[in-house]
Amino acid sequence: MIKPTIALLGRPNVGKSTLFNALTKTRAALVADTPGLTRDRRYGQCSLAGEKFTVIDTGGMLHDKEEKIDRQVDKQARTAADEADVLVLLLDGKSGLTSDDEEIAQELRMTKKPLIAVVNKTDFADPNLIAADFYSLGLPLITISAEHRRGLKQMGEKIIEMLANSKKFQEKIQNQAEIEPPSAEDEGIKLAVLGRPNVGKSTLLNRLLGEERLVASAVAGTTRDAIFIPYQDEQGTKFTLIDTAGIRRKSQTHEKIEKFSIVKALEAIEYANVVILVLDAKSGIAEQDAKLLGEITRRGRALIIAVNKWDNIEPERREEIKSDLERKLHFINFAEVFYISALCGSNIRKLLPAVKKAHRNAFADLSSNSLTNALQTAYHKHQPPLVQGKAIKFQYAHQGGKNPPHIIIHGSRTTKVPESYTQYLINFFRREFKLDGTAIRISYRDKENPFNQK
Repeated sequence: MIKPTIALLGRPNVGKSTLFNALTKTRAALVADTPGLTRDRRYGQCSLAGEKFTVIDTGGMLHDKEEKIDRQVDKQARTAADEADVLVLLLDGKSGLTSDDEEIAQELRMTKKPLIAVVNKTDFADPNLIAADFYSLGLPLITISAEHRRGLKQMGEKIIEMLANSKKFQEKIQNQAEIEPPSAEDEGIKLAVLGRPNVGKSTLLNRLLGEERLVASAVAGTTRDAIFIPYQDEQGTKFTLIDTAGIRRKSQTHEKIEKFSIVKALEAIEYANVVILVLDAKSGIAEQDAKLLGEITRRGRALIIAVNKWDNIEPERREEIKSDLERKLHFINFAEVFYISALCGSNIRKLLPAVKKAHRNAFADLSSNSLTNALQTAYHKHQPPLVQGKAIKFQYAHQGGKNPPHIIIHGSRTTKVPESYTQYLINFFRREFKLDGTAIRISYRDKENPFNQK
């Protein structure tokens, strides 16, 4: 049987993200007692009543859409409804039935898809009494408590029953072969897009994907969560694209929600193989950009820098920005820099080939023989300073890990190697093995002296 897709729909703050986390047994979706927290649609895998499902978390369906961003969130929810096989209209048992609930229910009926009303937050009183107000919708109805995982089995059984009676879903089964979800090995290149708020991260990913997959607006902080999107380019290379919340200075992160977003973004760095750091050409390079770079390099991630909004910059200003880049970001000279316009699409096609190259270099296999030969060449060209009149000696080198490449050097008095010489070796290895786009780590192992104990 094809894995059915469930869309969690409803007005804001009824508990859709809480239910998503309960179903997927994760904390993937941000949850807070704040309406409108979820904006992009999020996908997850779950098991209900012994059957496997794909579940989509959505932002609230908003009938009073005064703000542009609200209209985009609303559009994301409707896209999820189009993609789904069964629709779950989530309702708030505490606030009771509202006119918005009735309007949304009427709109969802028009899809002709299996539709179930699920009344959440029913743990404070008798669920049957709470549910009485909602039977007027004329829909199959289940009461649950997403927070306490109550009623989920009954909800799953009802959904399975509705799918079995759905002519549209049964036709889908007949016309489409089952597609297994990708395993961890099939995630491909895990690519995170980072940057300060409103630099164009979601717009860039939408441009790469060729669709309005993510909510993008001029409102700083539109993305509040890390969104994972499978993608395959024209050459068949698989990616998992990760859109992240913009990261501000700690002094500017007053909202609890935004602090959680920062944690999600930093977790995305840890998860990623390659990071694209998006800078805003109009506002120049801020101190926070350098701090973000520090977090990326500290975790050893391969790196691409995309200077966005380049289309409206005067030629004189462009030279200033390039000079500023060289001055402030000299410590990440291994990263390729691209000057792009995510909105217009200029230079976008160069990014993914650079990402693939950086990923390939981050996972490069380096033989001990070639590393040792390169080490000896570097040593003869430029030797480290003497330590109390004695020379630092290197014997051999070997690879200790990948992502980033980790080179372990064995020798004597290696604990005295100065940082400047380690940087010289990093630059030498990068040139020798063409390891552009990735950080390189070097560790030293001192040869034990058998006479130390005597």
